[in-house]
Amino acid sequence: MIHKEGYKTLTISFIILTALCVFTRILLPGLSTLVLLLSGMLYVFLLSFFRNPVRKLPKANDNILYAPADGKIVVNEDTVETGYLNKEMRMVSIFMSPLNVHVNRHPINGKITHSEHHEGKFLPAWDPKASTENERTTVVYETSHGTVLLRQIAGALAKRIVCYAKKGDTARQGEDMGFIKFGSRVDLYLPLDAEILVAIGDKVEGNRSVIAKW
Repeated sequence: MIHKEGYKTLTISFIILTALCVFTRILLPGLSTLVLLLSGMLYVFLLSFFRNPVRKLPKANDNILYAPADGKIVVNEDTVETGYLNKEMRMVSIFMSPLNVHVNRHPINGKITHSEHHEGKFLPAWDPKASTENERTTVVYETSHGTVLLRQIAGALAKRIVCYAKKGDTARQGEDMGFIKFGSRVDLYLPLDAEILVAIGDKVEGNRSVIAKW
């Protein structure tokens, strides 16, 4: 299944790559096989990047916070969230490589009380400054366990963040909340009483891996 954010990119890429193969066949027939092979590999990568696997929650539960994205845990620490909440929270960050599924999903049920896009830089996603200096979106959930903040962060390759969450919406655990194009990261800020069930280096999958519970 292909995510809707990929339709335009895949259509344009198909037209350009097909034209490239045709012109190469006419003008440089000696390179036509190589160009066809490389074009095919690139298009397969794009299809893989925009894949949107069906991920039903193992168990919908207000006491569980699922991973909002596929990737690798790169941060797991107590810190002060200074972008909006200005208080001490538990921070868990997921780094998304270009090979991961790039759909972002609501990790928990709740009322969305804040949703904001921030212009910024495009530092590598693993840079600690990326959380506060890169282009990003901030989404705040009011849940039965307190405030949860989710931040989508652009990276050196990711030039577009899509966020469907709007202030006033009711978030349903497991449903799509956005998409990040071409690799980046997602930060979660959780109440300090959340029991964190992941460690740095763990690989997680959206809607499958449990990040925390109460």
